[in-house]
Amino acid sequence: MLEGLLVDLIPYGEKCRAQDHRWWNNESVFWSSMGERNIVSRAQVDREHGEWTESLDKAPESGVPFCAQTKDGKPLGYFGINWYSYHHRLANLGASLGEPEYWGGGYGTDALLLIVDYGFEWLDARKIWLGTMGLNQRVLRQMEKVGFTLEARHRAVALADGQWYDEMVYGLLRDEWPGRPAMVEKLGLKAR
Repeated sequence: MLEGLLVDLIPYGEKCRAQDHRWWNNESVFWSSMGERNIVSRAQVDREHGEWTESLDKAPESGVPFCAQTKDGKPLGYFGINWYSYHHRLANLGASLGEPEYWGGGYGTDALLLIVDYGFEWLDARKIWLGTMGLNQRVLRQMEKVGFTLEARHRAVALADGQWYDEMVYGLLRDEWPGRPAMVEKLGLKAR
């Protein structure tokens, strides 16, 4: 378990999987999938989990999934390394806070600081990166707030509500990361 101020990251297990059908069918998936609005059945969620679990077991360059939960144990969503290249020491982040009432309250930022610190300190990543659609202003502000640099703009790749948006790709190098304690202080994050 990775312990934060507002959230803890625990292995992505049944506690969060039980919420996935609801999360994959609410507004959070629109933001985490770059504009998709799918209706997903429980059978589809179960099949995806089976395929995902198999891929994590088989792939030499696989991810590390975590469930973000409140300090009192309420599951909030997925935060993790989608894939990691051991040769290049390169990690791709993924995140989806499935409970919209927790958006804007620092929970996602706390989880992000935990997963970035995990990537650098535990996995020995040299670089961590993430992509999101240009419409996702909350994540764009968050990336810059925690020290990521806008590295690329892939033009008109995300179709969201009938409009095309650019994908914004952010990266953070190991030597740019001051560490989680310094970022907690800089951002003024406080336990509640």
